[in-house]
Amino acid sequence: MLSAGGKAPEAFTDISQLEHVPRRYWGRYFATALIVVAILFVLNAFARGKIEWSYVGRFLTAQSILTGLVNTIVMSILAMALGIALGVVTAVMRVSSNPVLSWVARGYVWLFRGTPVILQLLLWFNLALVFPTLGIPGLWEAKTVNVMTPFLAALLGLGINQGAYTSEVVRAGLLSVDVGQYEAAKSIGMPRLLALRRIILPQAMRVIVPPIGNEFVGMIKLTSLASVIQFAEMLHSAQNIYYANARVIELLIVAGIWYIVVVTVLSLLQSRVEARFARGAGRASARQ
Repeated sequence: MLSAGGKAPEAFTDISQLEHVPRRYWGRYFATALIVVAILFVLNAFARGKIEWSYVGRFLTAQSILTGLVNTIVMSILAMALGIALGVVTAVMRVSSNPVLSWVARGYVWLFRGTPVILQLLLWFNLALVFPTLGIPGLWEAKTVNVMTPFLAALLGLGINQGAYTSEVVRAGLLSVDVGQYEAAKSIGMPRLLALRRIILPQAMRVIVPPIGNEFVGMIKLTSLASVIQFAEMLHSAQNIYYANARVIELLIVAGIWYIVVVTVLSLLQSRVEARFARGAGRASARQ
């Protein structure tokens, strides 16, 4: 083979004698060192701080803390169930061809996503200022202040707020299903609601489950806001104890440990659920 100038090509240069110099990742080394120093600084601060670690071990399984832990888990499950139910209904209303249903769903999402959760909790807890009594006149009535307990106010505040966010997740799942699936169900005479339940929703679950799992993890921590309306969740229980013994940081560490334990368990369960709904879809990444 001749070169462009019609001359024979020169022999390939022998590079075997060259010195091999490994590539240096100075930026990576610097970032790693910086992170290690930061972690050591934080650990040293906690080790030398005024923390009585014996109190952390003592109150980790205190009856009040465990009761608060159970209340946190129960409230999270119930509020999430209410949020999912409202979210599915609202998402179906939002994609409906009925303009009234669609705009009502839009208004619900707009209102509850636009206001802070703590504000909603306080409104529910003080509902008696707007509606002194609840019920049906002549059939059953009760004073709102007796009905709207901290538990019910927290459930309504957290669940209804979660429904607004969940509806957007479910709507995204419904939109991810190919339009042909809707048309196929319609072509065989399947009613819309039956098609949603039997064909569309099962396919949309692969898209819906991961963010819903993420929302559930967030709900565990969101329940701590219910302490402002005196609901006896875990943070509220920790606060009651450190108001009495002034061991603030120790009790906050106890609450933090339990939150991390619960979130870790939920994250593992989420991975299993995601893997189940991803079966047959070639979503190997879902198992990661």
